[in-house]
Amino acid sequence: MKQDFGRVAVLMGGTSGEREVSLNSGKGVLAALKSQGIDAHAFDPASEPLDALKAFQRVFIALHGGYGENGAIQGALEIMGIPYTGPGVMASAIGMDKFRTKLIWQAAGLPIPEYALLDEHSAFDAVEKRLGLPLFVKPAREGSSIGVFMVTEPGGLKAAFESARQHGDLIMAEKGVMGGEYTVGILGDEALPIVKIEPATAFYDYEAKYLRDDTRYICPADLPPEKAAEIQAGAKKAFDALGATGWGRVDFLMDGDGRHYFLEANTAPGMTSHSLVPMSARRAGLSFEALCVKILAGARCG
Repeated sequence: MKQDFGRVAVLMGGTSGEREVSLNSGKGVLAALKSQGIDAHAFDPASEPLDALKAFQRVFIALHGGYGENGAIQGALEIMGIPYTGPGVMASAIGMDKFRTKLIWQAAGLPIPEYALLDEHSAFDAVEKRLGLPLFVKPAREGSSIGVFMVTEPGGLKAAFESARQHGDLIMAEKGVMGGEYTVGILGDEALPIVKIEPATAFYDYEAKYLRDDTRYICPADLPPEKAAEIQAGAKKAFDALGATGWGRVDFLMDGDGRHYFLEANTAPGMTSHSLVPMSARRAGLSFEALCVKILAGARCG
């Protein structure tokens, strides 16, 4: 099976704000594939022409943010006819847009936190009153919690909006759901064990995700089995609603009354030492190396 993969490019780096995270993911994937005897090579589209990918038979996408997750690189690979890992063009583009993801999930009857789109003409005080405090302000097309701000004091929404808009032009305010942060990995047709995230910071921000060692991860999450099964089924439904295939991750929040709310999808999850899908896969009996091979085996084009 490994011999059938041919020459494999591991896409990493790129030009988004998540470049460093992507390099870490890519290096981990590259080492894992090589350890399994796969002819894998690093490929950074920030310094190499995409046309050079024609020398490869498969591509493992470890790019995060920007062109790595918004359907652009997927479209280029489709045109070149090269099988790649993860969801296709449409699902990647929608998954990178938190606003349009919410629209689809609302239409599918899935629970999501209450939210509002913001611009310079928004009635900030009215939005604060409707959503309540705390609330979160975030760019709709960024990942890794880049540009996310928590508002805890009355009158703080406008300043948070001004800060968030430095990271994008589509900005959302979202009701704070503070009963716990969780994620569900998706691998093929399977929802992996749920991970509960307990950051030492106010919320699961960039620092907690990638720089700190005091964030706690509980897998499987301490949820009743029936509730966990309900959420796993909902996460798979959420992933499918975007037209996503292959592998990914669906994040959700819990409130104090035990109700869950789906937050966002990640169509090119992190594969670093702190990453959540590898953690969940290990609980399901898959080593990091086996996970990387399985993801690569699911590469497709079209």
